[in-house]
Amino acid sequence: MTMNSAEATPAGAPSSCGAPSAAVALFRSLGDPTRLGILLRLAEGEARVVDLVKTVGLAQSTVSAHLSCLRDCGLVDSRAEGRSSRYFLSRPELLDLLASAEHLLAATGEAVDLCPNYGRTAAGNDSEGIA
Repeated sequence: MTMNSAEATPAGAPSSCGAPSAAVALFRSLGDPTRLGILLRLAEGEARVVDLVKTVGLAQSTVSAHLSCLRDCGLVDSRAEGRSSRYFLSRPELLDLLASAEHLLAATGEAVDLCPNYGRTAAGNDSEGIA
């Protein structure tokens, strides 16, 4: 039986490779294109699910599932507004992290995009266990 690394190590404990498991979970949550797109949109300001559906171009149920994940991670929160909810970034530090990522990507140029494991040439590698 294999265990998910989040289940195998307590929060904050190092993963099998020595990285803090919470940091691994954070970067995995940011590594999904849909969740990153949602976060980038929320960095511009609050949004309803219908707004986020238009932004990412996926079904409402899929966007809601990603929002649930991001809320469980403590990255987004919501407030009721009539019959809908408005989502927003719950941690302002996330804006700093996203800005730092933009600066890092500007400095590394195409190297990250061309990475054989995670770059655009690796699209479809999920089936090979690289995620």
